[in-house]
Amino acid sequence: MKNSIPLSLHGRRVIASLAILFAAFILSSPVATAATWNGIEPLKSRRADVERALGKPLRDQPGETGTLHFKVAGGTVKVAFVTSRFIATKKLSPELEGTVLQIVLQHASSNETPESLTIAGNSNFERQEGQGGVVYRNLKEGIVYTFLGGKLKTTYFTPSSEQWSRAQRAG
Repeated sequence: MKNSIPLSLHGRRVIASLAILFAAFILSSPVATAATWNGIEPLKSRRADVERALGKPLRDQPGETGTLHFKVAGGTVKVAFVTSRFIATKKLSPELEGTVLQIVLQHASSNETPESLTIAGNSNFERQEGQGGVVYRNLKEGIVYTFLGGKLKTTYFTPSSEQWSRAQRAG
């Protein structure tokens, strides 16, 4: 007849070791966040954060659209916020209302190209041609670039794919 206690202790040690390894793996895994601009991050930053970073808006469109417009060096910025209607439509957590949904940076006269931004040929970006321009998308990080005539025209900062997944699970 075998004594099952030593096996039981060994089994507990193995399980405890596996649990510790799993916890260490989870804690050390990088958390996917959206691309930020000027310290503003989609689904995190709020209006006060935006105004602290950019100052008083040129135009304030509260209500249905919930957008602010700013003049910045090199162009203009439009910041859109998560509205209650958007939350209801996308079935998101109500806590996200009032956070930044999207940052749209319109470049007045940029000399940046896909090559200078090192996105041409970058496998993290999906390239799409159309109507005289080229669009590069990295939905994993939440950034989209549009180029007209080979020069950067617009940059979009949106929630990362991981942030969208978390927001939809929480709602």
